[in-house]
Amino acid sequence: MNSTQLKTTFRDIFEAQPEQAFFAPGRINLIGEHTDYNGGHVFPCAITYGTYAAARKRDDNLVRLYSVNFPDKEIIEFDLTQLEYDKQHHWANYPKGMIRYIKEAGYDIPQGFECVIEGNIPNGAGLSSSASIELLTGVLLDGLFNLGIDRLDMIKIGKRVENEFIGVNSGIMDQFAIGMGKKDAGILLDCQTLNFQYAPIKLEGYKILIMNTNKRRELADSKYNERRGECEQALSQLQQRLSIQALGQLTEAEFDENQNLITNETVRKRAKHAVYENVRTLKALEELKAGNLEAFGKLMNQSHISLRDDYEVTGVELDSLVEAAWKQPGVIGARMTGAGFGGCAIAIVENEQVESFIANVGAAYQNKIGYPADFYVASIGDGAKEIQLGEFE
Repeated sequence: MNSTQLKTTFRDIFEAQPEQAFFAPGRINLIGEHTDYNGGHVFPCAITYGTYAAARKRDDNLVRLYSVNFPDKEIIEFDLTQLEYDKQHHWANYPKGMIRYIKEAGYDIPQGFECVIEGNIPNGAGLSSSASIELLTGVLLDGLFNLGIDRLDMIKIGKRVENEFIGVNSGIMDQFAIGMGKKDAGILLDCQTLNFQYAPIKLEGYKILIMNTNKRRELADSKYNERRGECEQALSQLQQRLSIQALGQLTEAEFDENQNLITNETVRKRAKHAVYENVRTLKALEELKAGNLEAFGKLMNQSHISLRDDYEVTGVELDSLVEAAWKQPGVIGARMTGAGFGGCAIAIVENEQVESFIANVGAAYQNKIGYPADFYVASIGDGAKEIQLGEFE
């Protein structure tokens, strides 16, 4: 991605020079999957793939948006007084929702603007391109109009856009990781309280590889609701004896002592994953603080096994990628990331082995599944921010 191209595109589309530029990353979750709605912790980080924007203010009330990723949609245009969801406006509903809710929160957006957006997050990979556009719009409005929006408020507005404006019932992790990301650090986030701390991730000699199954996650929504229901059932049975509000409050020992309260074996396995995965996430923080990357990798592997066997959200595509990854030299750990049933897995791989890893895992996946996977080498980067017009990667 380079600023000259974006500036050139802006000039071509709007016949003017952009005034300011902004960036919001995508995210991966390193460990702590399906723990967020169980009162547990997640451990995401921002990545250096993301969404870029060049923008300038207008003298009227019009907002004019163009995406390099959706050129067939051409310029999408609306007035600052017309901020209702509009199916025809496709991707631009994400920025529109942000404008609407930021205005509703009492911030003054006195005039319109025009903006060119370009993202390099792989589509449908589960790296959260929608939250990236939301936070990109947040920092863009903040920067263009000097609004002084508190970052946590911006993150909550992004989640509200996702839940209420778009209608997707997701948690706060994506917006939080994208809004609060920090170079070379993971974020241990308590999804209930929003307390968080950064953990150093020193990957000297290693790379994070994102492996995209290229399978759309069509099962994820229905199974997601099913798993939530199973966890709620487990919680209500445990509450017969334990005064807890969420599965994430239990230690492994407390769960083991009381698991017989859960009458259904499948439901018991779901709850076990929620409890053990949350504990793994807390252990991950300690291991990384101590610089134990190998121990962190083992926790990643255990996480995938639990998601495969106890939570049953992986599927043959993710399992094929991860199990092939485990066999490669120089791999510290590998697991699925995201909701499951497609989407992506991640691996931590020695620099020298990256090329052979991609060749070997790619061949194993193609042989088993019949179509190719895509691989991306990622770095852990900063959260959403204004950048210099000459600062694109």
